[in-house]
Amino acid sequence: MSAYSKAHQALTSSQPLSQPDAAALLGDLRKEFGQELADAVEQAVETQYRPAETDSSSAVRVKRHKLGAAIRTLNLVRQFATNPRGFTPPTQRDPRSTS
Repeated sequence: MSAYSKAHQALTSSQPLSQPDAAALLGDLRKEFGQELADAVEQAVETQYRPAETDSSSAVRVKRHKLGAAIRTLNLVRQFATNPRGFTPPTQRDPRSTS
């Protein structure tokens, strides 16, 4: 049973949920929503950056680079949805010289 179904049953039943059960249900909803969001965006990104037969080799490389960056970002979204408290965002890279 999906987390959405469990939440609907809990909201429509006459019995209130205990705090631990409600917290677990909200955690399941967050994980399921994050996974569904990342999957949908991944499909859209793969469609957007799919190389066409008429693309030059440099255009294919650029699209492959953009797709890789998007997939890495989606993997971070999945990781955050799974465990927001244990999530450590990657450090920001600064291309400017510090010297």
